[in-house]
Amino acid sequence: NAGNTCTHAEGSLVGSVEYSVGHLHTKLILVLGHTKCGAIAGATNLALKSDPAKSGQKSSLEKLLSGLGPVALQAKSELHPEATPEEVASHAVKVNVFHTCEKLLTYSKAIREKVASGEVALQGAIYDIVSGNVEFLGPCPRQALVLDM
Repeated sequence: NAGNTCTHAEGSLVGSVEYSVGHLHTKLILVLGHTKCGAIAGATNLALKSDPAKSGQKSSLEKLLSGLGPVALQAKSELHPEATPEEVASHAVKVNVFHTCEKLLTYSKAIREKVASGEVALQGAIYDIVSGNVEFLGPCPRQALVLDM
């Protein structure tokens, strides 16, 4: 799905992962982002140029991108003040991978319990679409905190 979006508990992403760990006995959940993600770039541009006065009906794409806005804003806050939108979007890919990991744990008791017991590992990674390399990031830095909910 575009941008690994996991902005709410309902939907195919959470249900699909629950099915894989519950019925297929998957032992690893890998949230894989990729460099030069168009959804993240669009969300970053939207978040950085956000005009709170702008209202009206949003398209499905605008809703999707605005759901990724907090990821872009977090990425911006973690970089130097003069970071370009491209630098923010690049960092937002990593932030979003961990955000998605957190949301999977937050939204699904079944996933949370399997990860907490050690039966399932939840890891993040980023695929570089130019080199073909995958950078494995490991578990979400806040995983222990989320598991303790």
